[in-house]
Amino acid sequence: MESNFLAHGTNLLAGLILGIASMTTQATTIQENSVTVKYQKVQVNDVKVFYREAGDPKNPTVLLLHGFPTSSFMYRNLIPVLATKYHVVAPDLPGFGFTEAPDRAHFDYKFANLAKVMDGFTQALGLKKYAVQVFDYGAPVGLRLALLHPERVTAIITQNGNAYEEGLGDAWDPIKKYWKEPSNQNREALRQ
Repeated sequence: MESNFLAHGTNLLAGLILGIASMTTQATTIQENSVTVKYQKVQVNDVKVFYREAGDPKNPTVLLLHGFPTSSFMYRNLIPVLATKYHVVAPDLPGFGFTEAPDRAHFDYKFANLAKVMDGFTQALGLKKYAVQVFDYGAPVGLRLALLHPERVTAIITQNGNAYEEGLGDAWDPIKKYWKEPSNQNREALRQ
């Protein structure tokens, strides 16, 4: 089991590196191979989640979690490359891209809650096993998914994703202050 896990993770990482390194040359080839990317939405509790999906669902699944301030759009060139060997699913987190942005009065925008929505998302799609690729904000969300259901996560691929608060650095101090006290004054301090 462990060697299978490592082999799958190594192959997936190699595919990601190959895809990222050759996006400009692969884009034309992928279009010629007519990889179809589906754009869909699914209801997860009170949030309608938008996602991009490509590849054969019988293949191993790769869940791509984007960062701030992007969306699944950041993976638009990578999805067709990976879809030749993998089932690729790239959702927009709540409040990003085409996923609904619930009112803050009724939705708590914390990583734990974003992870709950993404957990519901993976369940709504019936994803039993998946490798998760995390970037930026996607890291604390994806790592929480791995903690919630370690039996589902076959690999974790990280791209500039912090697993600890200290990794945020001093530049995040005004944002942390707003997180602790979401006042108008602290919000306005972030506008610059």
